[in-house]
Amino acid sequence: MELKVKPEEISNKLNEYLRILKLVRRPKSDEFFKVSKIAGAAMLLIGSIGFSIYILMTVLPKGF
Repeated sequence: MELKVKPEEISNKLNEYLRILKLVRRPKSDEFFKVSKIAGAAMLLIGSIGFSIYILMTVLPKGF
């Protein structure tokens, strides 16, 4: 099975990537730290929910 990719398809894809890269900017330090704090809080929240479910699934069946 041979895949044939046309050169204009590659060119179109590269132009899309370049257009996106032109719009991107580097975040300022305060913006970066805000996003980092929010992401960290979300990871802690989801992790604690998962850990709570794990504890409930392992402790409750043994108690009954």
